[in-house]
Amino acid sequence: MRIKIFLLAIACSLGVVDSYAQKGVDNGTQFGSGEDSVRCIQNISLFVPYAKSNNFRDAYEFWKIVYEECPAATKDIYLYGVRIIAWQIDNESDPAKKAALLDDLMGVYDKRVKYFGDDARYGKDWIVGRKAQDYIRYAGDKSDPNLLYGWLKEVVNEYGNKTDALAVSLFMYSSFQKLAADENHKADYISDYLKASEILDSQIAAGSNENLVNFKQGIDNAFANSGAADCETLQNIYGAKVEQNKDNLPFLQETIALLRRMRCNEIEAYFAAAEYAHRVQPTAESARGLARQAVRKDDYATAVTFFEEAAGLEEDPTVKAEDYYMIAVIAVEQKNNARARQYALKAIEANGNYGQPYLLIGRLYAGSAASIYPNDNVLRKTVYYAAVDKFERARAVDPSIASEANGLINTYRAYFPSTEEIFMHPDLEKGQTITIPGWINERTTVR
Repeated sequence: MRIKIFLLAIACSLGVVDSYAQKGVDNGTQFGSGEDSVRCIQNISLFVPYAKSNNFRDAYEFWKIVYEECPAATKDIYLYGVRIIAWQIDNESDPAKKAALLDDLMGVYDKRVKYFGDDARYGKDWIVGRKAQDYIRYAGDKSDPNLLYGWLKEVVNEYGNKTDALAVSLFMYSSFQKLAADENHKADYISDYLKASEILDSQIAAGSNENLVNFKQGIDNAFANSGAADCETLQNIYGAKVEQNKDNLPFLQETIALLRRMRCNEIEAYFAAAEYAHRVQPTAESARGLARQAVRKDDYATAVTFFEEAAGLEEDPTVKAEDYYMIAVIAVEQKNNARARQYALKAIEANGNYGQPYLLIGRLYAGSAASIYPNDNVLRKTVYYAAVDKFERARAVDPSIASEANGLINTYRAYFPSTEEIFMHPDLEKGQTITIPGWINERTTVR
């Protein structure tokens, strides 16, 4: 490129100097004509080497001439122009001058759109995405989300599914900022999310790469945490879309995951997506959705079957533990204490730091005291030893439930046999190990 420009400069200086001079910005040509074309080419050959070596101070004067007089000459004007202006911003301490330089930087991007916006690879959408990125970087807390949103919405609407992924991501960022400032933007934010999600999904399907997936996860997570869409809203949005895509496994899996993250896994859209996905390719998530649907219908046998299937397919031990715990809860509902304990122990086996199964077993023990010792009030109270053992174990392995465990411990310690009752009971002695009979059949210590 430099050799070509140098040769052009020589040619122009030799043969075109006396011809009619006109700047490229005036006659719409690449370099202009006559002496002005020579001036353009010479200044390109001067600013580019400086800019390439990051000597932006010396590059600026020559770059400025080219930028103003022959803006269509080369993309290097804009490639290095943003670096030159960014360098000036970084080295300026006066807030007013910084603001003026930021305007200049935005102008560089705008002029690149004007002269090179139709570039096949780095077109208007790509340029505006980088413009928005730099605006956010330098404007910081003073950035105007409405301004940002206007730039990005224009390119998203214009380019559709071909929109540069960064521009799509920042479009959602600006939409979220508008939502944070004005709740009336909620409907538009949801609409923007659906549009952005469709764009990135189509690009991932066309040729998935890590950056696209990361952009998609980013807007999904922001949407899930935005508070913009309650479950009723999501049902209205996804109810029909699930029916339209009942054979589209990627869409169904994504919908299931989104609704789960939004804690909307009790709505019909979630159940329908799980059912259709399970028909195409059973997964732990789809089985879990069918299990929840069965629970909602009080069809516990079907629910247990699908929770078992979910646990069998699940690779994450913490999630597997929750599947087993749900079966334990169903068994409690069916008043099958032994089965409830069996699955609570399977949950603990899958995740040793899961406290809820211990709490469940402890409650079952406490609730069984009267049936274990129907005719001996003192021995009946010893069952609470075994219950408290479980509550203490829950607290030890899972600090997140410590408060709940402490409440149960304090409640049931109050029911322990008194010192006088132990003294008067010939088969009990403080510190003695005893076995609680019946379905519990577990050893504990007399307090």
